Amino acid sequence: MGNDRITSLFNIQYPIIQAGMIWASGWKLASAVSNSGGLGIIGAGSMYPDILKEHIQKCQQSTQRPFAVNVPLLYPDIEKIMDIIVAHDVKIVFTSAGNPAKWTPFLKEKGIKVVHVVSSVKFAKKAEEIGVDAVVAEGFEAGGHNGREETTTFTLIPMLRKAVNIPVIAAGGIGNGQAILAAMVLGADAAQIGTRFVASHEASSHRSFKEKVVESQEGDTMLTLKELAPVRMMKNKFFEEIQGLYQKGTSKEELKTHLGRARAKRGMFEGDLDEGELEIGQISGLIDEILPARLIVKNLIKEFNKAKEEMLNYRLE
Repeated sequence: MGNDRITSLFNIQYPIIQAGMIWASGWKLASAVSNSGGLGIIGAGSMYPDILKEHIQKCQQSTQRPFAVNVPLLYPDIEKIMDIIVAHDVKIVFTSAGNPAKWTPFLKEKGIKVVHVVSSVKFAKKAEEIGVDAVVAEGFEAGGHNGREETTTFTLIPMLRKAVNIPVIAAGGIGNGQAILAAMVLGADAAQIGTRFVASHEASSHRSFKEKVVESQEGDTMLTLKELAPVRMMKNKFFEEIQGLYQKGTSKEELKTHLGRARAKRGMFEGDLDEGELEIGQISGLIDEILPARLIVKNLIKEFNKAKEEMLNYRLE
């Protein structure tokens, strides 16, 4: 599959990376993806330090293959999180939501591979200058927290390929093997996949949320809350309440108050489909069943190879 810049960087079999999603990416999902030849990622964003420690230990017991930890840089207890990562010999860290300038040198000094998630050429160039090993080019189709620029994945990949020399991992709107191939044709070295892995048996998110993802159709998600931090979520009662506040001309502070705490946990982990924040990507409209992670990886490879074969016979004369 594709070139080997990412597979050799991470020592994995396939250029398939499972995104570090809050309330979905625990040790079960990460180890299952790593055992299938991809790179599993534990999402530290929804974990207290002690919980992360437990997930890293269980992941190490469940796979002999490389896995990573995703750390949102705005995490309040980030020093503790980074100390746990170093103490437990995690080899790969994906950083997101913040400036990688402080933590990239810290991690690199410990021999850890660092990847930063970006939504623009400007931030990709900065991340390369700081010394990250690769960047994730995340288009605004992606679920959860997102770029203000609203640049789509297919626009972002070739722009980043042109702007940086380090490997580029495509993310946002990738849910099948055909999309992985398309991303690679545009210049990506690998694909990071989130939404498709939410609808897996091993994802730690609530069964009701997984079923909601499977039921969703095109147009069921929207990017909102740009004043606070842009986030793509499903349209539900909570989403409609936010839109109502916008129509009233609500201030940033009032929006923050209404959002409150633990909305994402309430929706995605506890299964409150009305009052919770249901973060998911646009590609959810294409997903129609909950599968084991191993089978998801197998299907992605099969679809990629079939699409590549079909394209070999196609020429513009």
